[in-house]
Amino acid sequence: MKFIPFLKSLHAVFLLLLGLSAAIPLVAKGGPVDFPSMQLAPQEQGGITYLAGGIGSDESEAIKNARGYNLHMTFSQGLANEYEVGVDVDIQKPGGGSVLSLSKVGPLVYVNLPVGRYVIAVNRDGRIEKRRVMIERKSTRNVNFHWE
Repeated sequence: MKFIPFLKSLHAVFLLLLGLSAAIPLVAKGGPVDFPSMQLAPQEQGGITYLAGGIGSDESEAIKNARGYNLHMTFSQGLANEYEVGVDVDIQKPGGGSVLSLSKVGPLVYVNLPVGRYVIAVNRDGRIEKRRVMIERKSTRNVNFHWE
């Protein structure tokens, strides 16, 4: 039968394409990630671009591989460092003016902020934690919030 070699060739092409899909860039600055099961696009609020999510391994890896974000926040809990969702985030200038305010996000939030000093206030179940960060040119700040 001549049909069987065609199916084997088609199967080989499918496997090749499946393997190449892992090599596609995940998030370019301003570009969406397009996995079959999700669409992850940068969001903007008041001129500040950010990514928020990370539920599931595909989305988590997409955000972790994103470029163009100089503040990386991770929210976790417990001894096993399990990802935490449902966190309210408020990024403020030192004088108190809010730059970015997000509700019920996590476990990963990546933000592209202008150079400067900021206070990050996060609220999880009524417990507020604050961190001060300095965003410098051509560097990335990693900030982890962990609850027991």
